[in-house]
Amino acid sequence: MDDDVLSLLALGEDAGSDAERAHVAACARCTDELAQLRELVGVARAAQADGPLVAPAPHVWERVAAELGLDATPVATVPTDDAGAPRTVAPGGGTVAAGPAPDAELAPVVPLRPRRWAWVAGAAAAGVLVGGVGAWWTATREPATTVVARATLDALPGWQAQGTAELETAPDGSRVLVVDVADGATDAGYREVWLLRPDVSGLVSLGPLTGTSGRFALPDDLDVGEFPVVDVSSEPLDGDPAHSGDSIVRGTLDV
Repeated sequence: MDDDVLSLLALGEDAGSDAERAHVAACARCTDELAQLRELVGVARAAQADGPLVAPAPHVWERVAAELGLDATPVATVPTDDAGAPRTVAPGGGTVAAGPAPDAELAPVVPLRPRRWAWVAGAAAAGVLVGGVGAWWTATREPATTVVARATLDALPGWQAQGTAELETAPDGSRVLVVDVADGATDAGYREVWLLRPDVSGLVSLGPLTGTSGRFALPDDLDVGEFPVVDVSSEPLDGDPAHSGDSIVRGTLDV
């Protein structure tokens, strides 16, 4: 069955010959396709009733035109009044005055075959629906992570630096510490991120900080309540994994 005929039937048009309509009624595949198209049309019309549809981006028409072998060049259309006379339209869409625009050459309007236009309309409606569903999903879906604790990282004596730390949890329970530190770069060596006990009696290394920001996955068995202090240290390239004792910034998570 011709897709154009199915599209027009889905739109409620009296399309196709008697033989074609009889085929649709008897063919399970065509009946199923027609039902899906009618559902699409129903959803599109319901969305239009709720408010104006969002105009697709220019590349949508370009892809539709390429698929159908049409000219993708935008076509200028001429608005008319009730008597069919051309109207001048303001840039914002409002009517300025009756009569043709002075000294303006109107581009020829290239008509589409009715059945072809129905198919283009269906494709455009599908694009609007996909975009609308995507926007709804983005706005209503559960956030990937949630910030459960924050810390301001202040510079220690001898350093000109500042930063922040945020503890994120994912729906699966995994945790990530996001550390941002401005300045505090070392001429030699590297910077390392740690979690410390408040009395500095114990510490856990999370890894080196490259650049001004880093994300560090926390071990599942690490109790952040026991190690709430975020510390960024300056470490020499000496092969010693212990803390150098030279901290750049430090702050406590509000857990």
